[in-house]
Parts: sequence; structure tokens; C-alpha cells
Amino acid sequence: MAAQFGRRLRKGVTTTAVAAAAVAALAASQAPGATTDGQGGQTTSDAMPSPEEAADAGATGNSPYYTDLPPLNSPNPAPSASTGTDTSGVTEAGIPATVLDAYKRAEATLREKKPGCNLPWQLLAAIGKVESGQARGGRVDADGTTLSPILGPQLDGNGFALIKDTDDGAYDGNSSYDQAVGPMQFIPSTWEWAGRDGNGDGREDPNNIYDAALAAGHYLCRFGWDLSDQRDLDRAILSYNQSTEYLNTVMSWLEYYRRGTHEIPDGTGTLPRDRSDSTGTVRPSPTAPSTPPSASPSPKPSPKPEKPADSGTPNTPPPTTTPPTTPPPTTPPTPTDTVDHLENAGTAQFTAMAGDAFTERMSARAETDAGKAVAKVRIRFTVISDTDTTFTGGESVATVLTDSSGVAVAPALRAGEKTGSVIVQATVVGRTVKGVTYRATVTERAADTLVRTGTKELTCTPGGEFADAVELKATYEGAVADKVAATATIVKSAEDPTENDKGPYFKDADGKAVRTLSGLTTDADGLLKLPQLYADDTEGTFLLRVTTAGGATVTIELTVAAAPAETEPPAETETPDPSGSPSASPTA
Repeated sequence: MAAQFGRRLRKGVTTTAVAAAAVAALAASQAPGATTDGQGGQTTSDAMPSPEEAADAGATGNSPYYTDLPPLNSPNPAPSASTGTDTSGVTEAGIPATVLDAYKRAEATLREKKPGCNLPWQLLAAIGKVESGQARGGRVDADGTTLSPILGPQLDGNGFALIKDTDDGAYDGNSSYDQAVGPMQFIPSTWEWAGRDGNGDGREDPNNIYDAALAAGHYLCRFGWDLSDQRDLDRAILSYNQSTEYLNTVMSWLEYYRRGTHEIPDGTGTLPRDRSDSTGTVRPSPTAPSTPPSASPSPKPSPKPEKPADSGTPNTPPPTTTPPTTPPPTTPPTPTDTVDHLENAGTAQFTAMAGDAFTERMSARAETDAGKAVAKVRIRFTVISDTDTTFTGGESVATVLTDSSGVAVAPALRAGEKTGSVIVQATVVGRTVKGVTYRATVTERAADTLVRTGTKELTCTPGGEFADAVELKATYEGAVADKVAATATIVKSAEDPTENDKGPYFKDADGKAVRTLSGLTTDADGLLKLPQLYADDTEGTFLLRVTTAGGATVTIELTVAAAPAETEPPAETETPDPSGSPSASPTA
């Protein structure tokens, strides 16, 4: 009773008149096509809105939703049942494995596609809880599709919005009126433009939690909303279902999940009870088939009667026998239930250069305790080390379904710029069994060839500067080697790589002479252009050696010599006159 009273008290607090007024103002201000008239009131534009703007009824058509609120106790740290504390927080904090995976995958995708939205997966979890109780406690198959349709009531205007059929019953099976469909409860007209393919099967299915979660993420991120801003967050939630109570309920679950949650097996999630369209209790579909309506319930077994005393009377009635009970229905085990452990199904060596894709892909094999392969099991590969290495697409988590041989092959890893060891773990979604740990190595970018791009001799006079710059190109296995570290040094000789203290030099930031430059890097085209070279007063031939990571080396001659002396033309002389008299003009 105390828990129920606390729950009702919280419900009342979150629906105060002040909160209602504030949310109503937000809802009005963000409504599509809303403008302000001369009196400061709201009017609606006559212009035809775009499909994304035509969301007056929200993603769900303002369909009913579950109003259950989270427990008062925090899920983190988790209370212990052995200590006698209330463990409802632990139970409610659990999210079915496949459903949780879908939320996190949608967040990762939106982080790449719409980074400015800042969508937290906990928001998708909060909406999923309110809309369908996390797909009815995680009753989904290995692909993430609900085991049975999740449909809201038909929107016929009888207590709900009036939305006549828009899809000819393709999604909801109703050719008269629309109904909200799937674990995120999209109405068909909204799904038509908001639907996404979240699991890569080539279809956009509102009954699939991966598709629905990604569609919900895109829906909440439209209009350039930044969900880290409370005003935009309120607008986004209200656009899903324009109800003050809905906003408060979703926000309660969002904060609850932010405090901590954990993964539980599919089909074992707690089911909500209270719905916004009923004052009584609404019980959602059970997780296991129930007794058919036509079957009579099994009578409760009678207690075994005591043996009566022998009175010698032949009319003593026989003892009452206990009727047999009907065995409870059983659910056949799923493929995931039969997995005992994972085995490494590929190579143990994974190495790639920074920025490159790994040529080998990680793979795991799901097996029973007898070593038999298990197909159609979801395997999650997670990069858990502190690295910027990710799977193709920029995600650190990838979930793959095992094939007929029980093998799941992860997407290719792409090395980041951080070098060193990378750890990847493979686990079974929905089961706590022995997994597989992979180790990969990221090496620094390297070049195996380094050549000078020009052929002109590099010369300079003592105390001068070289007119031509030194430019080189680095390659690795014939391809451009970009972002490769290099070092340039004026060495003493071809056999002695130590730095020369005489001859050509570079200048540092303070203008001082330096004969070794480190920290050089090739550009996107593999080119390396060295700074200006200068010469001191020492004449001679000197060597410039440039070396890259990976061992590529080139040695270039630099000549410092004085300019040749200029020669003067011979002076003009007079030719003597044979007659002995001086000539008036020189003879040619």
C-alpha cells in the first residue's frame, strides 16, 4: 500500500497546474504552421505542410499509452533481495537484450548521421516503455520482430482521434481506420515517411524493434532539435504524443534509465498495467500462450481425506480422489536458450596500420554444450578498449546473426589514429555465457618508398640560402602514404648518420640554426615539403637525409660553394703607323 501511495503521490506532483501550463505553451509554440496574430494568440497557416511537418496527431496519432511510473528507489546501485530491500527498481531497470541493443544501435547511427541532435538511447527506452512496455517485455524473435502484432485501438473518433485509413490496411490490417503499430506505436501515415531500415534486411517494418527504434530517433531529431536542450527535448516528446501527462511520464522513465539499467533475456521484461484510456487495470498480452477460452479451468486439488474409522458399516463412501491437473503450457526453447558458449571461428592475428581497414574479420561460432552449432543467434561484437578504432560505419558495437553453421562474422574493423592494442569482445545477446575476446594491433602509418620530386641540383653560396625547396613523395606498397611521420637531418657522411655541426641548416621558431627536424608529416597526397634551407660560411658538399616511419629513406646532396670570379674584357690598344707618324684613330 505504501508503494502504491508513493506512486500516486509522484503522479500527482508531476501533473501540477504550473507544469501543465508550461508544457501546453511549449506544445502550442512548436506546432507546425503556428504563427502569432495581432493579439498575441496562435493561428495556423493555410499553407500545405510537408510530410514531416504534418504531425499534428504526433507519431502515434495520440493513441493511448501506459501510464505506469518507475519505482521510487534508484536502480543504481542495485538493491539486494537478500537484504530485504525493495528490488522493484532492479526489475524495472532491466531491458530485454534485443530491445536494448536496438536502442543503442539507433543512438550510434544518429550520432553519426545527426550529431547535433544528441539523442540518448535512454529516451528511446523511455518511449518504448510507455508505448509498448519494451515490446511486451521483449517478445521478439532473433531479428527483432515482435512475435505477435502490437496494435493500438482503431482511431475512429470514439474516444480517440479520428484518422481514417491511409494504408489500405497494409500495416495495421484495418482498411477503415488507422491504428498505431509496433513497439514504438507509429500510425501508418507517419511511418510512410518516417520508417527506417534499422537491421539492414532491406525492409522498413514498424513491427521490428530495430526499424522502429531508428525511425523514432530520426523522428525526434527532425527540425534541427538538440535534445540536450530541455526545451527542444520537451518539444520532441510532445511531437510524439501531444499530452502533458505523456511528457511527464516519458521524462520520469528517461531519468530513471539514466540512473542505471541492465540487460535481461528477451521475453522476461516486466509488463505495464495502467493505460491512459482506462481508469482500471489493463493487462497486456502474456508472454506465454494461455489456456484457450473454451477450456474449463482445472479444479483446485482437494486435500487428501483422512482414512475414516472402521465402523463395520458397508455403506461407507469410497475416499475422494484428486482429479488430474492440466499441465501448464510450455514455451519451446529459442535457439539462444540452447547456446552454451562461443568459440573463435577465425584467425587470431589482427593487425592494421592507423587509418586503414583490417583485412581479417572477427568471427564467432555459437555452440551447445555438446559442441553443436546454433543458428539464428544474435552475437554482439563490442570494442571495449580505450581506442578510436571502430567497425565500418564508425560504430563501436555490431550485432550479427549466426548463419546455418552457427558463425557470425563481424563487420570489418577500421583502425583509428591511436596506436597500440585494441580489445573486442563477442557475447550472446540475451544470454550470459562464455564469450570470445579478440586482440588487435594498430601500428603507426608507414612508408616504404621516399623519392625527391625534382631533379635540379641544390646549391648555395656561403652565408646564403638555397633557392630551391626540397620536396619528396612517400608511398607504401605503391599507394600514397599520407600522414606519415618523418625526420630530416644534415648528417656527417653516408656512413655516419650523426648530425653535422657545420654546413646547411634550417631555422627554428626563434630563428636559430637547427640541423635536425622531427615531427614532420606527409600531407594527404603523400608529399613532404621541407622548410627553407640556409648555409653557413663552410664550403663543401653536404648530405641531407630524410627518413619516414616504416624505414623509407632518401639522401640528398647539398653544395655550398663560392660564386666563380668574373673576368674583365681586354683593353683596346693602338696599332703603330708603318710610316712612323701617329695614327689619328685606332686600327681595327
